[in-house]
Parts: sequence; C-alpha cells; structure tokens
Amino acid sequence: MEIEPGDILTCTVEKIIGTTVFVDIAGSNKKGTIILSEIAAGRIRNLRDYVVPKKTIICKVLRVMTDQIELSLRRVKEKETKIALEKNKLEKSYISILKSVLKEKTPEILKKIKEKNSVQEFLDASKEDPKELEKLVGKEEAKKVLEIIKKQKEKIFHVKKEIKFTSSEPNGLELIKRILSENKEVEIKYLAAGKYSLSSKGENIKKTDQKIEELIKKIKEEAKRKNCEFSTQ
Repeated sequence: MEIEPGDILTCTVEKIIGTTVFVDIAGSNKKGTIILSEIAAGRIRNLRDYVVPKKTIICKVLRVMTDQIELSLRRVKEKETKIALEKNKLEKSYISILKSVLKEKTPEILKKIKEKNSVQEFLDASKEDPKELEKLVGKEEAKKVLEIIKKQKEKIFHVKKEIKFTSSEPNGLELIKRILSENKEVEIKYLAAGKYSLSSKGENIKKTDQKIEELIKKIKEEAKRKNCEFSTQ
C-alpha cells in the first residue's frame, strides 16, 4: 500500500509515550506517529481525552519519512472521517470473506496483499480482473471469494463536496456553466451566489471520491487560467 502526503488513513492507537502517539495504519503493515500539536487545536489538558490505546482514529498524512509516517488528527474534516470509516467497515467485511474461504492461510495472504494495497482495493480490482487473486490463492478459491462478494448486497456510497467559484468577467456565468456541465458522472447543484455542491454515487468509495476530486482539480485549473476565484468549502 503506497502512502502519500494528504492521504486520509484509518489508524489504531498502539501506544502513547510522553506526548507522542504511535499508531498502526489499517490496510498496511506500516506505523505512524502523531505529535501533541497535531492531536487537536488549542490547548490539550489531557491527551487521553482524544486518544487511548486500541482506539480507531482517522488521520491525515503530513510527511512520509524513511523510518516513519507523520500524521495529523486535527486536520481531518468531518466528511473525510465519514468516508474513511465507511472504507474501514468494507475492509473488515472483505477480510471476513477471505477468512471464511482461506481459513488458516488467511494471515499469510493478507500480509502479501497489504504489501501493495488495501484488501478492499485489491478485491475490488479482482472483480474486473481476477488474475492477481488467482496467483495468490488459486483459481478455485479465488472464484469462491469473488462469488461471495458478488452475492453480498453492494453498498452505494454517496460523496458530496462544496465549492465556491465566481468570475468578474462578463461571460463568467457561462464559463462556470460550461466547465461544470462537461462532467456527466458528477451531479452539480447550484446552492447560492458562486456556491455549488458536487456529488457522486458508486459502489467503490475511493473511485467515487476520485471522480469529484478530478473535477475539482479541473475547475481549479480553469479558474486560475481565467482569473476566477475558486475555493473548496
């Protein structure tokens, strides 16, 4: 699993030493640290009001170092927390499916999967192309795993974000409409002067979120080129 600055990760608090929190990063074999100033805004009287060993928390990646990953708890937005918790729930569900099929082989297979990806992302990709899964567990067991996943009622994820996009140019409104109307996979709604909501639905929460992020990136680039004001809410 490749981790980059800005990623939102589900973590489990491993231990607290002084004012540093050490965590295990879900979906990988990697660990991270959070310093006191990145736990919460303002003065912290009792660190354990925010984190305790074995607690699941959602963190943002600040820096990826050779020997450690520096994280932040306070910089994570409410929407990002919700999405990450949904992903974590799906991750656990997929691990349970592997356990039901692979039995005692599961720990070894999970270790190999997590070296490159999360279990959820790996198995979602396997739905379209099962070759990698077949290499790991064999054709027969790969077929059983994918059949169970298909029989499960797929959860539809709804991701929504808001942007502010205004232009002082005479044709500014038409420019905004053109940019926003080019993307058919994301639903766009006008909220108020210069404010819009972008929403998308899908079975894969990461891909659903990426659709919106790609559109936001495109809008931001166009806004800069046309001297428009742009910001995310």
